[in-house]
Amino acid sequence: MKFSVALFSLLLLYNFNITAQSPFEYAVHIDSIQIPGLPGLHSYAFAEHDGKWLIIGGRTDGLHPRQPFASFPEADNNTDVYVIDIETKQFWSSSLNVLPTAIKEQLQSSNMNFYQDADTLVLIGGYCYAQSAATHKTFPNLTTVNVSGLINAIITNTDITPFFKQITDDKFAVTGGELAKLSNQFYLVGGQRFDGQYNPMGHGTYVQTYTEAIQKFTLNNSGATLSYSGYEKITDPIHLHRRDYNLLSHIFPDGSEGLVISSGVFQQFVDLPFLYPVEIKEDGYVAKPEFNQYLNNYHTAHTNIYDSLENKMTSLFFGGISQYYYVDGALHQDDFVPFVNTISGISRDHSGNLTEFYIPTGMPGYKGSSAEFLPNYNLTYNHSEILRETQFEGDTITIGYILGGISSPSKNPFSMNQTSLTSADNNIYIVKLYRAEPNSIKPIHVQHPYTMELFPNPASTSFTIKFNVNNIVNARYFISNTSGALLQSNPIEITQTGEVKHLVTLDKSYLLQNLIVTLVIDNTYYLSKSLVLE
Repeated sequence: MKFSVALFSLLLLYNFNITAQSPFEYAVHIDSIQIPGLPGLHSYAFAEHDGKWLIIGGRTDGLHPRQPFASFPEADNNTDVYVIDIETKQFWSSSLNVLPTAIKEQLQSSNMNFYQDADTLVLIGGYCYAQSAATHKTFPNLTTVNVSGLINAIITNTDITPFFKQITDDKFAVTGGELAKLSNQFYLVGGQRFDGQYNPMGHGTYVQTYTEAIQKFTLNNSGATLSYSGYEKITDPIHLHRRDYNLLSHIFPDGSEGLVISSGVFQQFVDLPFLYPVEIKEDGYVAKPEFNQYLNNYHTAHTNIYDSLENKMTSLFFGGISQYYYVDGALHQDDFVPFVNTISGISRDHSGNLTEFYIPTGMPGYKGSSAEFLPNYNLTYNHSEILRETQFEGDTITIGYILGGISSPSKNPFSMNQTSLTSADNNIYIVKLYRAEPNSIKPIHVQHPYTMELFPNPASTSFTIKFNVNNIVNARYFISNTSGALLQSNPIEITQTGEVKHLVTLDKSYLLQNLIVTLVIDNTYYLSKSLVLE
């Protein structure tokens, strides 16, 4: 399985027209429950066995403060492993401190990349304060957990140490990405390496490096030690420059399974989310900048539903953080990127058309960020946790649960220096779908307004970018090659409306390459085209 799709062919023509049919036929109902004594958690990893949830890592505080000395304190690392039985409303716990240092430090980190493969939970990276290093770090570790064995040991209060294996490699020093599996290969998608003390001003207290990559490998978990093989890294400095996003399991119109990168942060020259998706299949990936997802831009609780009769795929997002949200039925933009209570979705029809929609009944407050959706395992999900809509019976169905996350009393606690008012939510939210009234689900009718031309193409020493604008907006172009290197980036000055022509002079070292030219308008709209050099 090699990526045969070159970067210069990213933009296959897809039609993203709004369909006349309702994009989703269900409304969402959220109920909250509490299990006495269960602490609030966010940014954790989870697995499931026999109806019981295994919870590892994450944090017990709220949103990280702006002040470096107060951000990600060691005291708020989650140093326990939890087992939760949602049916009986019980939980059990065991301390990580009995484990070897390298394992216990990684397993108390936040934003690990994780995936449950049968009875094995695979954990990669994560970030927190490590006593052994006397600093905050991203862990260069891959750890596997025997899920059923660990759950049983925690419930019976017996030794947990036999159920972990770990290897160390800098390739795995990633936090805030996502881990998935297609066929027999793992996909470590996006994320960053962040070492040192966080601060919001870019001062020299840390080193931050986005992976800008899809990393593929095969894992051998048999025997006493771990190993991996078939490692491949595909880099894209534009479309894969993402972290803290939602990675969606997806069934495409041709029936093949793959992944979709949904939104995420941050753009290269501005602290705003990416709005467009990236599709990932076993034979390559394709960016989809013709379609913008305006709602639910950060990692949040989400789930995926497939209707095989209609060949329709729907992903739902619950709360979190977003650049856009609705006020009195109108789409509102807030570049502080606040907490929201929005429940939204993206629907893909049988022809590949995408429609974003929102559900007027939102979350019970500013919740959902850094939470996870735990499916109702009494229903039949496929191995990628895609729910089949053909299982739905009656007018109401419980599809799963949202555990924890960050709870905020206000939209912008970070910019208002009120992060101390946020907390790790100790609620569990039951998610039910019920048949919606006609026209109660609201599609979003915002269209991509721009096109771009490159000429001459092929080019030699220079070329011109041509596009039209109706307003004075900011614009920037990027030039990258098919090996994933960013070669050039500059702003484009726009002084009047109408046609814009911008001449770009190329360095002689670029000759005889296939290049990708990406235009970004108003920090919102992306366009990419291939450029052939003579």
